[in-house]
Amino acid sequence: MKVGLQVPSFTWEGGDAVIGPTLGRIARSAEEAGFDSFWVMDHFFQIRNVGVYDEPMLEGYSALSFIAGQTSKIKVGTMVTGVTYRYPGILVKTVTTLDVLSGGRAYLGIGAAWNEQEHVGLGVPFPPLKERFERLEETLQIAHQMWSGERAPYNGKYYQLEETLNSPQVLTKPHPPILIGGTGEQKTLRFVAKYGDACNIFWRMGADVVNHKFDVLREHCETENRPYTDIEKTTLDSLLVSRDGREGTMSPQQAIDNFAEQAEMGVDVAIFSLRNVSDPSAFDVFRDEIVPQVSKIPVAGR
Repeated sequence: MKVGLQVPSFTWEGGDAVIGPTLGRIARSAEEAGFDSFWVMDHFFQIRNVGVYDEPMLEGYSALSFIAGQTSKIKVGTMVTGVTYRYPGILVKTVTTLDVLSGGRAYLGIGAAWNEQEHVGLGVPFPPLKERFERLEETLQIAHQMWSGERAPYNGKYYQLEETLNSPQVLTKPHPPILIGGTGEQKTLRFVAKYGDACNIFWRMGADVVNHKFDVLREHCETENRPYTDIEKTTLDSLLVSRDGREGTMSPQQAIDNFAEQAEMGVDVAIFSLRNVSDPSAFDVFRDEIVPQVSKIPVAGR
C-alpha cells in the first residue's frame, strides 16, 4: 500500500513570506519519508471545510511545478481541477508540461467543479451542473485524444479544437494517470470506469459507504468492459499523528491499523492532509515508523 500527502491550506505562522520556503520543506520531507504522491487543491479561494475564504490559496499548477522542482521522485497532482477553470486543450498542455519537466511524475486530477463563490469572484463562468458534467466528459475525451498523439479536430457540443497537437508529448506512458474526483454513482464513477485511471473517495464517509462506492465502480467497469483492477483506488482523509497518541492524536500503530483496514478493502493509496504539516518534525514518525510498515501491507485484489 502507498500513502499520499494533500496540502489544502497555506495559512502558516510567519505569513505570506514563509509560504514558499515552508512548502518546499514539506515537499522534500514528504518525499524523504516515503510518500508516493503530493497533492494540492485546485481552488482560487480557500474552501469552507478548510478555512475562511480569504485565507492564502496558491494556484494549483504553479504550486505543483514548484514542488516538482524541489523533489525528484514523488508524484504530483491536483485534488482536483474543476473542469470550468481552464480550456481543455490548455489544461492538457499544462499537465503535459508538468509531466515533462518533472520527469514523468504528473497526475491529471479533475472533476465537475462546485465552488460557485470563487467563480463569481474571479469572473469565471459557472454553468449548471448538467452542463459541467457534459463539459467534463468532453474534456476527458480531449485529454485522451491529445495524449494519444492524434493530430485531428475535436468537435464537441461545447469545445471545438482544430488540431490536437501536443508537443512535447508526455513522458508517462500511455499518459499521466487521470484521477476523477467525486463519488456520484451515475456519472462520476461511470466516467472513472470509462475514461479514468484512479478514483478518490472520502474516507470520512465510513468503510461501509466506501465499500459501496467501490461496488458501484466495479459495476460500471463491467458495463464498460474495463478491468476493475485497472483503476487505482484512493481515499482522502485528515490526520494528526504523534509518537505516543497523546491528547486525542493518532498513534503510529493506530495509523498503521487504519491503513491496513483500507488496504483490505482494496484501497491502493491513502491520501491525507496532516493538521500539523508545517511542524518540521511532522514527518519523522512517518519516515521512522509508519511508511516502512504500510509499504509492506498487501492491497486486496492486487
